[in-house]
Amino acid sequence: MRAVLFAFTARGKRTALRVRDALSEADILLRTPEKLADADFDAYNGALPDYVGGVFDRDALVFVGAAGIAVRAVAPHVASKRSDPAVLCLDEAGRFVIPILSGHIGGANRLARRLAGALGATSVITTATDVNGRFSVDAWAAEHGMAITSMPLAKRVSAEILTRDIPFFTDAARPERLADGLFWSDAGDLGVCVSVRDLRPFEETLLLVPRALRVGIGCRRGTSAGAIHEAVEKVLSDNSLRIEAVREAASIDLKSDEPGLLECCRALGWPITFYTSEALNAVEGDFLPSAFVKRTVGVDNVCARAAAASGGRIIVPKTALNGVTVSVAELKWGIEFG
Repeated sequence: MRAVLFAFTARGKRTALRVRDALSEADILLRTPEKLADADFDAYNGALPDYVGGVFDRDALVFVGAAGIAVRAVAPHVASKRSDPAVLCLDEAGRFVIPILSGHIGGANRLARRLAGALGATSVITTATDVNGRFSVDAWAAEHGMAITSMPLAKRVSAEILTRDIPFFTDAARPERLADGLFWSDAGDLGVCVSVRDLRPFEETLLLVPRALRVGIGCRRGTSAGAIHEAVEKVLSDNSLRIEAVREAASIDLKSDEPGLLECCRALGWPITFYTSEALNAVEGDFLPSAFVKRTVGVDNVCARAAAASGGRIIVPKTALNGVTVSVAELKWGIEFG
């Protein structure tokens, strides 16, 4: 976690240092007025919104001081539940921890509870699902690294679950228990589904997508990023797989300098791992071989072996499209409720 701590008084700074100690594994910046005097405070407070704009891409902003200061500092930069950082406020005595922004997806509520426990403070949680002890779909999805395919439907589920139970479906193994507010079903007007596939069991389905796919890619030298993107997207779509489910890509090390492949993965936000031909040949499984590829790069199947190199299960075998070969492996995943 990357966080910034703000303090405005000497006592507030002492509390901020306690917060930093409680988050010892985090990459933390501590910002305070230089002399912690009234004149410095006024200048520092006035410049705060501009400074906050430069660090708004961090995971968390923690203000030790008045809530109004935090609100004014972040207000010009608030954009979306999907992207805003967790913003919290603590009184300078460290008695209360208050999530102000991004309580669910950004994890501010979770962080507030953690800090309250470490500081012996009280977390002040105001989001409706938490107050009523009901399942919070956006917080749960964020905590488990799942993509939320529709924020409007997520809002609807969060509103409806306050007055009724919501049906829940997954094609993964079912956990022993469900969270409060959910029941198992594959039918209904509004429901939640968890899958790497484009499943729509309900009239209105909020699909949560775990990042559990690995795409193996092979390509001819000089293939454009657009051609690779088009091929990958078509293979996923033809197999009813969601592109949000892709965690990473993989290929042979001979392609580690392939501009189109690197550009495509960069645009999609996918890390890519490259393997030697020896490593790919050692991958166990039944792969569609190519004698030409074997002669050219030393391994009979690049894309499927690369996809399976992490231990995933091949769910889409080698598929060739316009000089690009694509295979997809599903990594082990599951769901659980605390």
